[in-house]
Amino acid sequence: MVSELLQLNTTEEWKSKMKSLEEELIHTHRINPNLYVEYDVKRGLRDSSGKGVLTGLTEVSDVNGYELIEGKQIPAEGRLYYQGINIKDLVREQKDKRFGFEEVIYLLLFGKLPDADKMERFLDVLFGLQEISGRFVRDVIMKASNPNIMNAMQRCVLTLYTYDDNPEDISPANALRQSLDLIAKLPLITIYSYHSYLHFRQDKTLLIRNPERGLSFSENILRMLRPDGKFTELEAKVLDIALILHAEHGGGNNSTFTTHVVTSYGTDTYSSTAASIGSLKGPRHGGANLKAHQMFKDIKANVMDWEDEHEIEEYLKKIMNKEVFDRMGLIYGMGHAVYTLSDPREVILKEYARKLAEEKGRQKEFALYDRVERIAADLIPRQRRMFKAVCANVDFYSGFVYTMLDIPEELFTPFFAIARMPGWSAHRLEELINKGKIIRPAYKYVGSHQPFIPVEDR
Repeated sequence: MVSELLQLNTTEEWKSKMKSLEEELIHTHRINPNLYVEYDVKRGLRDSSGKGVLTGLTEVSDVNGYELIEGKQIPAEGRLYYQGINIKDLVREQKDKRFGFEEVIYLLLFGKLPDADKMERFLDVLFGLQEISGRFVRDVIMKASNPNIMNAMQRCVLTLYTYDDNPEDISPANALRQSLDLIAKLPLITIYSYHSYLHFRQDKTLLIRNPERGLSFSENILRMLRPDGKFTELEAKVLDIALILHAEHGGGNNSTFTTHVVTSYGTDTYSSTAASIGSLKGPRHGGANLKAHQMFKDIKANVMDWEDEHEIEEYLKKIMNKEVFDRMGLIYGMGHAVYTLSDPREVILKEYARKLAEEKGRQKEFALYDRVERIAADLIPRQRRMFKAVCANVDFYSGFVYTMLDIPEELFTPFFAIARMPGWSAHRLEELINKGKIIRPAYKYVGSHQPFIPVEDR
């Protein structure tokens, strides 16, 4: 649909000229891939084995898919640590806790788990920040609503700059205040943006429900999102676990590295957060959960017998051969840059997906996911002739979990952003406190030098 504010020229002559420019652009910027080998360029900041190149130090979290045996890196079960604490231990202790995600926020920001008194004070701070003025909702969130909630989140976060009395102060104390404010407000911004989109673009009833003091992040999210505001204890617990598992994943992932890069240049907290949201948005990072979910919808529609493993494998081969689905040749949710034998986040989320599927009567769908995971883990190395083990990552089950929680597709990636905000904040504060150098990697110039030719001689 053509915007009323931006009328595009769509004549055939204009299209032809634009096509010519597109072809010239592609021809000009195509780089010979052999040059990356010739100059030993760490493409994507990775070495020849695919491991990330060390660019910094962090104490926020550790991500490991290997173990050192007799001087050699051997694939191992994945391990993820938040401030030195194994994620499996963190989740195991959440069984009877109501504010698991909030406890993890504290851990990531301050480096240790809070005692009861500190946790109570911390919750009071968060509760006090969980509000957005009616003016902001009316003048910012409701205006220019669009179906891409990630873009809406960026716009709202950047606009919060103008509501801050001291937005440019990047001292750790002020950055902490701003970070906590954004952590508390991002769920409201996300859900209000979604309801505004439904109201103004799809003519649905406008639903703006304020968060309830005393409820956890996961409880308030479900309460604000659903028309009746109701949810079960298991639903809130599963969402709480999902938020914990997505909260942090080392300094090298795309969006967190973006946080470090822009923070190193001295930008404000709102610009840093907006940059990280934009970095998370793509289908090769935060949007991968949506792609996995869409792939499974395609599999469900085209595999007649969900229990026939041969039929499932043959269809997965078609996906890999770019014959079906999005023709990209990828089985989404499979494989990871660091993890080899397993992704600990996926292992944990899978068990909660199983429990939720039992409550929702969707065991047959869960069994299909389980079969695809097992078959794909064996198929991908065979088809690609790889020696590295391939495991499912956290995106594999997250879309299924969100669907069972009645979370719409438009919010899959925004919920990832809500969860990751504490991790971004911890890394930003770490960068500010340690006053590192400006992050400026180099690019090797492989073009040719040429003389300037006056326009009349070209």
